[in-house]
Amino acid sequence: MGSLEGKVAVVTGGGSGIGAATVDRFVAEGARVVIADIDTAGGEEVATRHGEAAVFVPTDVSVSEQVAAAIDTAVDRWGGLDCVFNNAGHPGAAGGVTEVDPEAWDDTMAVLLKGVMLGIRHAVPHMRQRGGGSIVNTASVAGLRVGYGPLTYSVAKAAVVHLSRVAAAELAVDGIRVNAVCPGGINTPIFTRFEGMTEELRPLVEQFMAQNLPNMQPIRRAGQPTDIAGAVAYLAGDDASFVTGHALVVDGGLIMGRMSDDSEAGMAERMAAFLGGDGEQ
Repeated sequence: MGSLEGKVAVVTGGGSGIGAATVDRFVAEGARVVIADIDTAGGEEVATRHGEAAVFVPTDVSVSEQVAAAIDTAVDRWGGLDCVFNNAGHPGAAGGVTEVDPEAWDDTMAVLLKGVMLGIRHAVPHMRQRGGGSIVNTASVAGLRVGYGPLTYSVAKAAVVHLSRVAAAELAVDGIRVNAVCPGGINTPIFTRFEGMTEELRPLVEQFMAQNLPNMQPIRRAGQPTDIAGAVAYLAGDDASFVTGHALVVDGGLIMGRMSDDSEAGMAERMAAFLGGDGEQ
């Protein structure tokens, strides 16, 4: 019997990357899952491979009614709600504090922060009826240390960490645990979704990240979506019944400090050389 046998979950951003890997892990552990994503093709593909154990609901996590509809689908279909993984996201607005576009800032916060709040808000009434539950939110090492992500993304992820702690304190009386998972350099499509990314450039950036992510951390391999899915499955399950308000870092040791030969400037130089050359390092 799996660690999530009989549990009902909602995974936002479940159509690709970390979200899709988590859906796979949840189903393997015995859960039934609603995949909530703005990516219809990806969401339907993930749902199809799991048959009756998963269903896709088109969802923009910045829209309260759509988040509520995804959660209601889980309750209506399978009779309750045990876990929500608030994972949907994107790289966010580009630029530093004097360059970032205010509207782009708002759009980023609407997905990365408001979307998490809405997932918690709409899950709580159903989890109270269930007698408890687990909420896991995707944050990032960029929300814990400066220099691991763009300004807006980093600020939003720091807020997700603190939102998780505040909600954990508020909801413990209801038997609802709230935790954050903080990925490091995970080889997912998020690296190719930055503003200005062209279809010609996309495969080169994917290749660069696969080759260079391992060199930035003590564990010398690129992080994979399955690494995060395993951490989320732990936080979602009963083995973590005494864990709440925690930010679980899963980063291959990245947050301990950049390797001496992998400064930010060095990474930028290697990226420029890689993209200006023949794609080989």
